[in-house]
Amino acid sequence: MAKMSSVWNEDAGLPHFGRVEGDIKTDVLIIGGGMAGILCAYFLQQKGIDYVLVERDRICSGVTGNTTAKITSQHGLIYHKMLRNIGAEKTRMYLDANQKAVHRYKKLCREADCDFEMKTAYVYSRNDREKLEEEADALSRIGFHTQMSEALELPFQTAGAIGFAEQAQFHPIKFINRIVQGLHIYEDTFVKELTEDTAVTEKGSIVFERLIVATHFPMDNKHGLYSLKMYQNRSYVIALEHALQMDGMYIDEDSDGLSFRSYKDYLFIGGGSHRTGKKSKNWEELRNCARLYYPGSEEKYYWAAQDCMTLDGIPYIGAYSRNMPGCYVAAGFNKWGMTSAMVSAMILTDMILEKENPYAPVFKPSRNMIKPQLFINGCQTMAGLLTLSSKRCPHMGCVLKWNKAEHSWDCPCHGSRFDGFGKLLDNPANGDLGK
Repeated sequence: MAKMSSVWNEDAGLPHFGRVEGDIKTDVLIIGGGMAGILCAYFLQQKGIDYVLVERDRICSGVTGNTTAKITSQHGLIYHKMLRNIGAEKTRMYLDANQKAVHRYKKLCREADCDFEMKTAYVYSRNDREKLEEEADALSRIGFHTQMSEALELPFQTAGAIGFAEQAQFHPIKFINRIVQGLHIYEDTFVKELTEDTAVTEKGSIVFERLIVATHFPMDNKHGLYSLKMYQNRSYVIALEHALQMDGMYIDEDSDGLSFRSYKDYLFIGGGSHRTGKKSKNWEELRNCARLYYPGSEEKYYWAAQDCMTLDGIPYIGAYSRNMPGCYVAAGFNKWGMTSAMVSAMILTDMILEKENPYAPVFKPSRNMIKPQLFINGCQTMAGLLTLSSKRCPHMGCVLKWNKAEHSWDCPCHGSRFDGFGKLLDNPANGDLGK
């Protein structure tokens, strides 16, 4: 019988860290113990900067533990859109930043037994080769040459695929297990209140000079307008045994399509993306695919991922808000969390060191936010506030929807989730129901 857990969480073996007890001081406080926060801590320690990282639960107990663990700058058919929207220079900067992230992982993984493998990442189309050619042309115009392929490893006909060579995949928890050794981390440390220079926890306080918020969805609701600038998506993964193995990593250019990649003896099939809090088929589409194309396979694991989506498909990395000096944010990774976490750590480390980072302007959180998605997000929030229900999210008061498949209360406005007993599963809510 398949187990509802990601493959990564089965043999995590992560060390335990104590909680904050009493009052402490630090130059830099990092809130959030996922990949982005831990990489920030790792780089700051390498630079000799005084820092502390706090996590309300266990490190990597949230989004990082449910990734598909692809390390790539191939983020779907995005580059021709970027070229049109932000110009060639910034599009090239976005690509270069992510390519540097891939290479940084490659270097770090030499010292970590984390199943790191170089792979070609493909985006395929079921029926529109013209889209692929348009993307290849855009990439060529910014000096990046791709491979056109017929995607023969996939179990169905396609119109072709574009490949990025020298991308990668790994076991994220094994990687984290290696780099957290010796880091200044506190677990089970819930930040109840945040002032200009102090984080108040349940058992003490942390006085800081600068702050990095790496909590997936930014926790401060008063500044930066992140509740309007982002929404959250859920998507689903199954891990099959006895299915055909693939050498490449594949994703459909259609947001409703499927992704495929292999890890050891497993084939991962991902998809079913939808806005958190909305009705969906959950894992049904993936299981139908497995029955149709891999009839002799056996499902061993299944899990869901949660992703913050930005207005323009580019993460928010940099100054949290003009009204919060010395505070930085890493959020909105648009389903590409592993690479974006590394980009965040590289940029934010430079900012802490007061060193100019050449890629920072592309990811600036205060960039123009007048996009169609802004209107959609605003309308969804209004609908959630005006709907009558006794179950409401403590974040901003939106109605909660019962997720029958995952036995959780989900917020369709901003993506907070709670288990059946009201315990917080996913932010931006900063506490349990009824508290």
